[in-house]
Amino acid sequence: MVVTHDRPLANVFRNISGGSYPPVVETFERGKTIFFPGDPAERVYVLIKGAVKLSRVYEAGDEITVALLRENSVFGVLSLITGHKSDRFYHAVAFTPVELISVPIDQVEKALREDPELSVILLRGLSSRILQTEMMIETLAHRDMGSRLVSFLLILCRDFGVPSKEGITIDLKLSHQAIAEAIGSTRVTVTRLLGDLRQDSMISIHKKKITVHNPVALSQQFT
Repeated sequence: MVVTHDRPLANVFRNISGGSYPPVVETFERGKTIFFPGDPAERVYVLIKGAVKLSRVYEAGDEITVALLRENSVFGVLSLITGHKSDRFYHAVAFTPVELISVPIDQVEKALREDPELSVILLRGLSSRILQTEMMIETLAHRDMGSRLVSFLLILCRDFGVPSKEGITIDLKLSHQAIAEAIGSTRVTVTRLLGDLRQDSMISIHKKKITVHNPVALSQQFT
């Protein structure tokens, strides 16, 4: 397999072949689980369309969002990183309707051995995910829910933002409940805080899509 640096991960993984189980395209409706913690780590995933939420579930029942993956992200690779077989560590859920490519992990391992350049592409694909996870940890470190919300909105602007006349529109339909689950809050609190931001002309909301009018001003005033 020939790999070039400018090829999206999806194209690279489509070309991984060999064995009895080739790469397959899968679709999941919003809210459907892709894999649970403890499931066997048998496949690696590349997101083609939509967004996937990765969260960590704790014994007390709390579920904390650690990443919200965008298109061309790779996930389910813990066994590749550690070098030994392991069960799933995260809960992966379709945050929006998603389309993804899944490849048997043994075939990915074989492709990595045969083409070192693929390792570079895979690391590049993981770098954005690692950065976002670090930012989510910083977000959850805020005790004040207003600061958590603003930090989360700024992360979404970075990863899902589309420039518009009004500012940066987050290209995701976000329910108040989904935001609350992501920042460890409640729907009532998120509704109130979003209302405050709208009243202050920091954001606007149209058909569940949030537009941040001035991310720099939002960051300076609230974080």
